[in-house]
Parts: sequence; C-alpha cells; structure tokens
Amino acid sequence: MVKVPSLVSLSIDAVKGELLHGDDLLPHVYELPPELFNSLVKCLPPLALQKLQSEMPFKNYDDCDSTSDDFKNGRKRGRNGNFDTAWKALFKLRWPDLVDCVQPVDWQQIYWETHVQNCLDEAAELALRPSFSGFLGEIQISENILKYIGYADHMSNSASDYMKLSYHCQQFGCYTRCLRLQNVFCLVESCQLLRNSKLQSLVVRRIRSLEHVDGLCKLLGQNCRTLISLEFVHCKLSSSFMEAIYGSLNLRDAETCQLQHFSVSTSSFHETDPSSLAHRLASFLSSGRSLRSLKLCDNELDWNFSRTVFSTLLDASSSISSLDLSENNIAGWLSNFNRRSSVFLSSSGEAKSLPSLRILNLRGNDLRKDDAVSLRYALVHMPSLEILDLSDNPIEDDGIRSLIPYFAEASKKCSPLADLNLEKCELSCEGVTQLLDALSTLGRPLKSLSIADNGLGSQVAGALGKFWGTSIQVLNLEGIGLGPSGFRKLKDVGMENLMLVEINISKNRGGIETAKFLSKLIGWAPKLIAVNAAYNLMPVESLTLICSALKTATGHLEKVDLTGNIWDYQPSHETMLAEFQHNGRPILILPSSVASNVPYDDEP
Repeated sequence: MVKVPSLVSLSIDAVKGELLHGDDLLPHVYELPPELFNSLVKCLPPLALQKLQSEMPFKNYDDCDSTSDDFKNGRKRGRNGNFDTAWKALFKLRWPDLVDCVQPVDWQQIYWETHVQNCLDEAAELALRPSFSGFLGEIQISENILKYIGYADHMSNSASDYMKLSYHCQQFGCYTRCLRLQNVFCLVESCQLLRNSKLQSLVVRRIRSLEHVDGLCKLLGQNCRTLISLEFVHCKLSSSFMEAIYGSLNLRDAETCQLQHFSVSTSSFHETDPSSLAHRLASFLSSGRSLRSLKLCDNELDWNFSRTVFSTLLDASSSISSLDLSENNIAGWLSNFNRRSSVFLSSSGEAKSLPSLRILNLRGNDLRKDDAVSLRYALVHMPSLEILDLSDNPIEDDGIRSLIPYFAEASKKCSPLADLNLEKCELSCEGVTQLLDALSTLGRPLKSLSIADNGLGSQVAGALGKFWGTSIQVLNLEGIGLGPSGFRKLKDVGMENLMLVEINISKNRGGIETAKFLSKLIGWAPKLIAVNAAYNLMPVESLTLICSALKTATGHLEKVDLTGNIWDYQPSHETMLAEFQHNGRPILILPSSVASNVPYDDEP
C-alpha cells in the first residue's frame, strides 16, 4: 500500500522549490514554529539551506550556539546548531568516504570548500585538453555536481550563471581555506576567480612555465597574510622561481607573512649552477621567521645541496620543528661534521643548534655507515628531537653501533626522543641485538620502534623479549624472518602488563606459532589496540586460537589484521565477525578474496 504524504511533508517540498527561485517566502519561513523550521532545515538541498541561513535575521537566533563564523559578503553571522547538523548530513550524503577524515569546526565551510575543489578539479580536466581555448571562468559545471547542490532540477537554460565555474568560485570561494590547484589555474585569471578566498593551505602541481609562475605569485600575494602551508608537487624549480616566490610572500615582514609549512616533493631543480639555487633556497629559508616545517622529498637532491640547506638552518638557529629530506641521494652531506667540527660553533664561539627540531626524516637517502657516524655528532645539536627516521638506508650494523652512544647520551640528558625508524637498513641479528640491549637500559625508553624488513632471523627473539618489557608502545617487526621458532621463543618469554598499543608481526612466516604467540600477547598487553598479523602462513585452525583469546581478553582491541593467510573465507566466519566488534565494526579482518589469500613470498 502506497504511503500517503502528509500535509507537512508536501508543504516542505513546496517551500524547498520556492526557496531556490526567490526570496518572497523567506520572511514567512523565519516565523515558522521551531519544530516545523527544524524539520525544514533537515530537508533542504545545499543551495536552499545556504540562502535560508545566510539571510536569516539576527533576531531569529533565540536559541543559537555561536560556535563559529559564517561568512556572507565578509560579515559575521550567528548560527544555529541545527544548521551545522544539516550541513554535516549533506556532506556525508555527497562524500561518504571523506566524512570520517575531516573534523571541521564548521560543516558549512567544509562543505562549500570541498564543493569548490570538485568544481576546480572537473574544470582542470577540460582546461588541460589541447583543444581548450577561452576563459577558465566560462567552463560549465557538470549536471552531476549541480544536482548535488540542488540546482539541476531548476535549470532554465544552458547560459545560466549557475552553470559557470566563475559563479561557484565567486559565491562559495569565501569558504575555501585549503585548495589543490593544477598548473592551468596558476594564471592571473584565477586571482579574480578566487578573490574572495582566504587560503591557509595551497598545493600546486606541475608548475613548469613563466606564465604559471607569474599567475601563482599573484595568487600568493593575494593570500600572503593568511597562507600557512605551501606545497609544490611535480614542479620544475629554478633560482628565479624561488626569487619570485620569495617576493610574493613578503617573507621579511613577520607581521605580513604567516607561512609555517613549505614543501617541495617529486619535483626537479633546474639550474646551470646548482649551488646558486641552493643558496637562493637557503636565503628563502633564513628569511622565513615563521617557518616551522620544511619538506624536500624525492627531488634528486645531492649531498652539496642538502648540506647548504642544513647549514643555513643551523647557522640561523632556525626554529623549524620538522625537517624532511627523504628519498634523495645525499650520502656524504654531513661529512664535515665530527666531534671537533667548527661548523657547530658561531663566530662568537657559542654552540649552534636547531633548538626546536622535533622530526628528522632521512628515509631513502642511500646513507652509509660513515654518514651514521657524522649524524651522531649532528644529532647532539637537536636537543628537542622526538622522531628520527633512517629507514631504507644501508647503514648496516656498523652504522647502528655508531649511533648507540648518542641514544645513551640523549637519555641521560632527558632527551624527548621517542620514535625511531630503522626499516630496511641491512641490519643483522647481531647489530639489532646490541641496539635492543642498549635501548632496554635507557632511563627514558622509546615509545615507538621499527626494525621491519631487516633479515634478523629467529635468534633476535631473545633480545626482543627483553626489550618489550620496557614501556614501548608501538613495535614494527614486519618481515624480519622470525619464523615458527622465533614466535615460539617470544611466546615462552611470558611477559605481563606490557605497554604495547600497536604491533606489526606480518610477513614472518610463523604458521600456527604466530597464532599461539598472538593468543598469549592479547592477554599480556591490556592496552593493545591494533595487531597486524597478515601473511604469516597461518592455517585455518589459527582463527579458533585467536578467537578464544579474544573472548577472555580484558583490553581494548580494535583491529586484528589476518589477511593473506592460508584459509578461504567461509560463511561461518560471519558469526565471528559479529561476535567481536568495536564501535560497530569487526575487530577481525579476514581473507575475503582469492587475491588476498595468495601467501606472501619474500624470496627474491
């Protein structure tokens, strides 16, 4: 039997349509009883909700929560909590995969910001075609996007302003704080399109020509007072480019320039004299008094370029808190750093340092044992260092041994170092055992350690058993070759009240011994939240052992990854998934397809 719509629902549907066509109904809508008004708010499409909220008189906000600033022609307006709930529902309806990834103060703002980004992305696809000619603002927005905001059903003709990119930028650009722009939008015209924006974060891609640079610099100048983060991806940079950026951001004026995060990744530096570009970048960095984060990742930088940048930061005693030089080729960049090196002393004889540096990422730089020796002396001048990533560098056992004295000394000085990443460093069981023995005796132990993808073998289990009796919280042992005997040794250690929160034991070919160890670990670590035990050649009976441990567990486990093991997904597993859940989601992640059931093969 067809449900007959109520008079209220029919009236709401009629009002929704009228709100998109004119303003005549607005005064009457604002006088509706709260129950009807709130019901209407929940049903409106974005354009109608925008109009209703933007034009609402202050006197109608009797029971409002002024939690944030809404902008209409630059004016502050109050807001009602019901509006925010409605905007969140609209965001979730349109971008269900993103709703858990954002935590905005204002859902109206993030809705229109994401909408503008969608419009720009769609327009970029058209503008990048060789056949495109004309103005960016004249590009028409697809019917699919227009339907989402509630306009497609009311289109009168194809020439409507609603269909043009310029309309969406001008009407909703005031809500944009973070944008990603292709090079086609790094033109002077974009400054007009985005004139109402107050950008705080900007990512630009494929800047290659002088025209791109000129347009980008005008856009940066337009937002220099609000811009906090600037990132270049797949760009070609030169000293003249850096000079132009330097000027547009007005870096020397601390009151004007607020730039805190500067990033260049997967890009190339083109200059006949590389040292000139390095010095230009160094000048740029030393002028940025507000700079807190620098990322130069995967740019084919050499040792000389990196040394110039690092020395400049050190000479200025920069207040930078994060330095990322990963995925370059900078072996030898600290060769002039040693115990008696003058590079650590200022002209007045005082020690130089990077007092605020918390994160140092040197992953994938082909660093060798000699680099580790030099790094030991450089690290002493980073008293606030918390996270050190040396992964994917063949420093070998000799390299890690040279760093052990630094770890001991840092602990004595109450250094905040808490996170150490040594994945894929060509370490052996002997070198890692020495490291773990040293770390086990520190007065201020680590919180997180990764020694993944080093061929350590089962013999390392003894040192591991001793080490995780410290307050280690996150431990990555992926692909270290524990095998069945290694897991058996770990199981026999018999620790209790471990501080572990996350552990990765995947790709260790432990078979049934992996499950036996895991069933013990769940009881030993009451704070354990996440376990990755994928690709361990565990047979199907492993699941029974693990589920038995989960039934008696008193902890807070949220995720146990068992993908890639040698059993087929069966309908009976549904019962297990339903029994063990956290916040409505299954704790167990099981093999679900033929592809994921292929055993992990770590043989070359």
